[in-house]
Amino acid sequence: MHRIALIQTRTPDTQAAALAELEPMVRSAAAGGAKLIATPEGSNLLQRNREKLQATLCGPAEDVAVLGLQALARELGVEILIGSALVRREDGQGANRAFFIRADGKIAATYDKIHMFDVDLPTGETARESQLYTPGEEAQVVDTAMGRLGLTICYDVRFPGLFRALSRAGAEIIAVPAAFTRPTGEAHWEILLRARAIECGCYIIAPAQGGLHADGRGTWGRSTVIGPWGEIVSRLDHDEPGVLFADIDLDASAKARNAIPALKNERAFTGPAL
Repeated sequence: MHRIALIQTRTPDTQAAALAELEPMVRSAAAGGAKLIATPEGSNLLQRNREKLQATLCGPAEDVAVLGLQALARELGVEILIGSALVRREDGQGANRAFFIRADGKIAATYDKIHMFDVDLPTGETARESQLYTPGEEAQVVDTAMGRLGLTICYDVRFPGLFRALSRAGAEIIAVPAAFTRPTGEAHWEILLRARAIECGCYIIAPAQGGLHADGRGTWGRSTVIGPWGEIVSRLDHDEPGVLFADIDLDASAKARNAIPALKNERAFTGPAL
């Protein structure tokens, strides 16, 4: 069994304030025995105002939240997945980027969110993530101290092909850090997480943003860990900041995949024509 912890937070609009909110929860998670600690999407800052966001973004090497979490990983001897940090790329464009930090504090892998959240919801809410960030082009699996971890971010959960690819690459755990809107969270959050776990026969770990943020947005919360059979292993039933612990057994992934060998039985096909 491996103990993990998910951090549910309500990220403010500066990196320094975000780190101040994250640090005590990361320390609490480590004190509770977690060896892998995962944070949500946008862990370093959330800011809906485009001009203010552009003025605040910086490269990861200058981002105090990213640097602070690296230092915490090194001090506490734990692995930390920054579900995503909003950072500036070398070309000046924005990136919604996950960072996997080993227990020595070094960044071992990064993943840029592939699917941009460009939507017009029935509630009247709109989002145009592609106006702020350059989408990634490469899926990523990283070896952790407990097993192989596949990286996704939020809206990626609606694209099962990505999850299948990560599973075929050996992922036993797939992370879905998120800042889900409240309407879509209430309607789809748990259903999508359980579906991806069942389809792939793997653990889904989903640390989430929750509540009403300083920039005016509302996020759903309900951080959740789903087992390979689709069962809820652990979850928070609210949108308040907190730490969610879960003990996971990766043998359960192999057992689920042997019972329903969907990955092995999958076949290529053609059509229909568009």
